[in-house]
Amino acid sequence: MGISTIGVVGAGQMGSGIAQVAATAGIEVVLQDVSPDGLTKAKSRIEQSLLKLCEKGKLSAADVNSAKQRIQTTQHLEDLSRADLVIEAASENPQLKYDIFRKLDSICRDEVILSTNTSSISITVIAAQTRRPDRVVGMHFMNPVPLMKLVEVIRGLRTSGATFQAVRSVGEKMGKDCIESKDFPGFVVNRVLMPMINEACYALFEGLASAQDIDNAMKLGTNQPMGPLALADFIGLDTCMAILNVMHEGLGDPKYRPCPLLKQYVAAGLLGKKAGQGFYKYAV
Repeated sequence: MGISTIGVVGAGQMGSGIAQVAATAGIEVVLQDVSPDGLTKAKSRIEQSLLKLCEKGKLSAADVNSAKQRIQTTQHLEDLSRADLVIEAASENPQLKYDIFRKLDSICRDEVILSTNTSSISITVIAAQTRRPDRVVGMHFMNPVPLMKLVEVIRGLRTSGATFQAVRSVGEKMGKDCIESKDFPGFVVNRVLMPMINEACYALFEGLASAQDIDNAMKLGTNQPMGPLALADFIGLDTCMAILNVMHEGLGDPKYRPCPLLKQYVAAGLLGKKAGQGFYKYAV
């Protein structure tokens, strides 16, 4: 089955980024979100991102206009019925995702592939909410989507080879490098990244060094472009904690238990850059 139209569920930072790279690659996009304000912000975010790429010479003005015209927005999940592939990019909440997939299963044609951008939740369990587990797969894009090259493609226990190859091809058409991961909590990137972020939180919690010194140590000592605490702020401390909780529960190893300081920051609403403060303060 050819994929000429992609539906994207969720118009937040990840969903709008996925919509942008798909449209830039010449694919028609239907971007859905229940919030009209969220859709308005997404359109503005996409336009600003496209214009920045144009200013840097990576896109022409014609490319920008064509990409914008390929993106339609809607508040109604039913409008994704014409999509050939749906990518869910809603909040990292298992029950929310299960509900969305049950609805998509009834809305979309039998041959449509349903994909999730989850960063940690089991693809096999998500697929089990549908009558098409062979056509459910993970497509974990990195943030910010227009700039980051990687997509993790995750097979659920019953994901077919044809489904895997189809979404890998779409990812490559979007200009991404795709890797394959088995369906275990955290997949590849977060399985390695989140323990590092969590350990940086413990180092700060235990008074080993300041947040700035911890980040500088990792940047200057291991050649990382961004320190782990600054990266946690960028990802969102609530998202980091949610991923760690999934890994802790799914793998049963105490090394994935979220640091008490991380939990305290989340409880206080200090969620990182999006909230104006996390381990660092940001202009809102």
